Amino acid sequence: MYKKILVPLDGSEFGECGLEHVKAVASDDKTSEIVLFRAVEPLSVEDVSRLAVKKDGLLHKAETDNQGEARNYLGKIKRRLTRSGLKAEAVVVDGDAAAEILAYARNNAVDLIVMTTHGRSGASRWFFGSVAERVLQNCPIPILLIAPAGCRIGP
Repeated sequence: MYKKILVPLDGSEFGECGLEHVKAVASDDKTSEIVLFRAVEPLSVEDVSRLAVKKDGLLHKAETDNQGEARNYLGKIKRRLTRSGLKAEAVVVDGDAAAEILAYARNNAVDLIVMTTHGRSGASRWFFGSVAERVLQNCPIPILLIAPAGCRIGP
């Protein structure tokens, strides 16, 4: 039914709570392609300031380390899915998570986005924002948004 399923992951256990749902949706049709997706956000002003006072090259190394960690993380998830008989690929991009998810979905014929919400509410949600909410509000593609009770944080 779904040819291409986009699964944004942020490296947290909360993000991975949606993987069982992905397996269930994709298992009906072994031709589905699962795209494990991670956007590596730019370093914060505080990170850049801290690294700027240290030796040259640390800023580039920090960005490279973040991208490498993202690739390794998605690679582990990809291996788990392929051992289950599913087709998966890993994509790492630089930029704002919500904007990059939306751009990838639009430009790559994605049929379904499966993502997990961290379940933040109140001030925490306002302060941290909600990638899931921004994707939901701006995406014409069907989204399976999961907020598993065992994975919620906050009140």
